[in-house]
Amino acid sequence: MGEKSNTSEKTYQTRYKNFKGYVLLTNPLCVSIAAIFATFTCVMTLMFPFLFPGGFINIGDLAVMITALLFGPIIGMVAGGIGPMLADIILGYPNFAIYTLIIKATEGFLVGLIANPRGNKKDLNIKDIVGIVVGGLTMVFGYFLVEYFIFADPGWATTELALNFTIQFGIGVTGSIIFAKTARRNIIESIPQVFDKIFIIEE
Repeated sequence: MGEKSNTSEKTYQTRYKNFKGYVLLTNPLCVSIAAIFATFTCVMTLMFPFLFPGGFINIGDLAVMITALLFGPIIGMVAGGIGPMLADIILGYPNFAIYTLIIKATEGFLVGLIANPRGNKKDLNIKDIVGIVVGGLTMVFGYFLVEYFIFADPGWATTELALNFTIQFGIGVTGSIIFAKTARRNIIESIPQVFDKIFIIEE
């Protein structure tokens, strides 16, 4: 019975295209999870924004990192990019929206790719730490480059670099380490079929 179930699961998975074992957004579950976590990242970005004349600092990277640590690079990229982009528009910074989409999507992709939760669904390990550090620093320096070269504001670029590193990077790394492990275990214990449907399981 168990063998038949595993065969059925593999048949389900192989119907869909994947990237390094992560099912692309070609099935309803993946699309639904991406939409839910895009909303999550948007809401987290909108919560407690620290507004400045040149932009705002937020805790949205915590949500981007958690999403990528749970579901990998594809959902991490899509949800991580779309949610914060929408938050920029809602808060009145549409000129930043396209750059936020690119930077945060890259952050989510890198965290998920390096952490590779498909190979380790429960416990946090060194890959998770490296992933969130690399992804977080990509965000920090991504915004610095945008402010410095595109908006030609070296002063604010330097200030934002420090704020992004201290607040967004710091809270994101610390919080994601704390919450991701618990979230992984809760998903496995309560709805394990979620991971079964979005990860290609190898023998």
